[in-house]
Amino acid sequence: MNARNELEFLQQLGMAEEEMTFPLGHLATFTLRKEIVEHREFTRTIREIARLHHRGLQAGVAEGMLLVAQTGSGKTTALDFYEARFPRTRTKEGANIPVLRVDTPESPSVKTLAEAILDALGDGAASKGTATAKTRRIELFLRKCGVQLLLIDEFQHFIDGHRTAESKRVSDWLKNLIRRACIPVVLAGLPRAIAVLNSNPQLRRRFGAPHYMKPLGFQTKAEQLEFRGVLKSLQESLPLPCVAFSEANMARRFFYASCGLIDYVVKIIDDAASRGGRGSSGAITQADLAQAFVRSVWREAPKSLNPFEEGSTLRILKGPGEPFDVWDDIDQYTSVGRSKSRSTGKAKPGSRRAH
Repeated sequence: MNARNELEFLQQLGMAEEEMTFPLGHLATFTLRKEIVEHREFTRTIREIARLHHRGLQAGVAEGMLLVAQTGSGKTTALDFYEARFPRTRTKEGANIPVLRVDTPESPSVKTLAEAILDALGDGAASKGTATAKTRRIELFLRKCGVQLLLIDEFQHFIDGHRTAESKRVSDWLKNLIRRACIPVVLAGLPRAIAVLNSNPQLRRRFGAPHYMKPLGFQTKAEQLEFRGVLKSLQESLPLPCVAFSEANMARRFFYASCGLIDYVVKIIDDAASRGGRGSSGAITQADLAQAFVRSVWREAPKSLNPFEEGSTLRILKGPGEPFDVWDDIDQYTSVGRSKSRSTGKAKPGSRRAH
């Protein structure tokens, strides 16, 4: 028995014959993670990054952009997509890196952030030297590698450690690096990343109003049609038959199961597809989606709140202990949102901060 057959055998070990799924075969290796769905918010975000990039190249303007989004909205996918359009190359003079992507370390210090940037630049001695020496190497390598655009993801880590003094030092260091590098910069993170800029007026002035990559909506007719179009596109990529995802009622169930976050839509479909459905010829059924929701989104979900269960209550799952109770509401970081809270005397519903 080869490894693939062994794995298929083990995945159905102890199951009654009627419980066994359709033969897994290529389904075990299937994933929608490689699919790019170019919906409205995704393309709007790409266009804004491209505008910033183009301004830097053509006008020599080193502008900044703060990109914020909920976890699972596709922010990181957008950054991956953009970076992939400008691949690294190597010439006789060395590496050429048009777009440099950096992930902010947790609870960053000047030292650890400088190391992360040097590591992304390919410096084999990223951990060597003082903070001052690392800063000089970064400035040198940015020029030598022809970096045109700097993308820094997970920017909310600047504030997650709750070390105000250190956060101020790191943001000041970054502000000075950006000023000296003279290249456009995109800072990306959860909405609470806005608080980092709010605490540093000079950095905030360079980045201006945040660009919010909103989750998919389902309130208006246009939003419903867009969400259904996304589901239709994903279904067309599946290697097996399934219930019509884009049918109006099914789309509504998907929306409440995901809160409009594309990552959760993919989680549910991936889970169901990789196991094979229980319908005719292995088709994915609504019951399969109900089980996939439990496995991939909310293991403790009562049937009454599982959007794919018949007769369940369809509502946003932002209550305590529910999947989206950690929603990082952008309004709590804006003057408009704070004004609303003061006028009503309470925070906007669903505005619990992410942990």
